[in-house]
Amino acid sequence: MSTPTGKAIIFSAPSGSGKTSLVKHLMQQVSNLGFSISACTRDKRGRHEVHGRDYYFLSIDEFKKKIDADAFVEWEEVYAGNFYGTLKEEVHRIWNQGKAVIFDVDVKGGLALKKYFGDQALAIFVKVPSLDVLELRLNDRGTESEESLSRRIYKAKFEMTFEPQFDVTVFNDDFTRSSADAVALVTEFLK
Repeated sequence: MSTPTGKAIIFSAPSGSGKTSLVKHLMQQVSNLGFSISACTRDKRGRHEVHGRDYYFLSIDEFKKKIDADAFVEWEEVYAGNFYGTLKEEVHRIWNQGKAVIFDVDVKGGLALKKYFGDQALAIFVKVPSLDVLELRLNDRGTESEESLSRRIYKAKFEMTFEPQFDVTVFNDDFTRSSADAVALVTEFLK
C-alpha cells in the first residue's frame, strides 16, 4: 500500500451514532492513520478527557484568536458558546508523519472538511437505526442533562437530512458488521 500522505478520512454523524467507536476501531486495525484532534471551547467531560489527546481545550478568546489568524481548516459554533474546529497545523502534523488523517466530527464539520479536501477525502456518514436508539445511546453515556439530550435529538433529526451529501453511509446497528464495513471502505480508499 502506498503512503497515504495527503488523504483524509472523515467520519460524521449525529452525537451518539457510534462514530467515535468506529474511528477507535479503525485506528487499531488500519496502519498509517493519524487521528485529528479537534479544538473546542467546551469543558472536559470528567477526568478521562485529556488536553492534546482527546481535544485541544481552548478558551473562547484563544479560539477566536485562532479564527482571526486563519488557523482552522473549518470551525463552527455548534451550540451557543461552544466552538469546535480543525486546526491546519494538526492536519499537517499527521501528513508530515506520512499518515492519512482521520476525523471524528459532527455533520456540519464533516461537510466543511469534504469541501476543503475534495477528492483527497472519503466522507463517511454513520447512521443509526432510529432516533429512539440514538436517544438510548446518549442516555447510556450518563453525560447529558434532560435539556442537552433534547437539544442533541433535535439537532440529530436535522443532521440526518445531510446523509446524501456524504460519499458513503455505514449503518451502525451491529458494531461487528459496521466496523468491518468501515475497515473495508478505508482500506480500499487508501490503496
